[in-house]
Amino acid sequence: MPRLITRRALVVLASLVLIAWLGLWGASRFNVNLTHAPGEVIDQFEGVQVYYNGAINHVDGRSLAPDGYNIGLRWQCVEFVKRYYYERHQHRMPEARGHAKAFFDAAVADGALNAARNLVQHRNGGASAPAVGDIVVFAPWLFNPYGHVAIVSRVDADAVEIVQQNPGPFGTSRERLPRALTTDGRTQLGTGRVLGWLRLPAAASSS
Repeated sequence: MPRLITRRALVVLASLVLIAWLGLWGASRFNVNLTHAPGEVIDQFEGVQVYYNGAINHVDGRSLAPDGYNIGLRWQCVEFVKRYYYERHQHRMPEARGHAKAFFDAAVADGALNAARNLVQHRNGGASAPAVGDIVVFAPWLFNPYGHVAIVSRVDADAVEIVQQNPGPFGTSRERLPRALTTDGRTQLGTGRVLGWLRLPAAASSS
């Protein structure tokens, strides 16, 4: 009897895993949220629009600046972040391509310049707290091997709000990440996937 129960439990578990996998597979390739259409404006931050993308892997061509600078694949998370920096700060990244995870370079020291992005890189748990306008970089995970990027839109004592593009068909453009301070005053952001944040060099941000 116990062996039969175990076998049935394994079948049920395998079925649930398969259903979950099929659901994620479908959501990554098809727009399953019919209340929005890809390319629809769903938010804005500091005058820069946020577009609905639908399926996580959906791409609607490539955004290019008038001078040919590559902004990114519409309407992926990277496209919004780079468009925000281009429109708000006229910032062009030396490395104009790459997935979200490539925005964070583990070889760059905390507070040093990330030359590929021409931005100062701060590690999660490092000496500098996130600020409005920073790019938050998330590590890849099981169902998203490319990572994720977003813009800090608000900073509170206990949380940081981000604005993002392409969080998934039922995701929201705004999300609050828990913020904790260590005993020595350092900021720990999120629940483990946040690698760090990027910021304009001081001279550029003050100009």
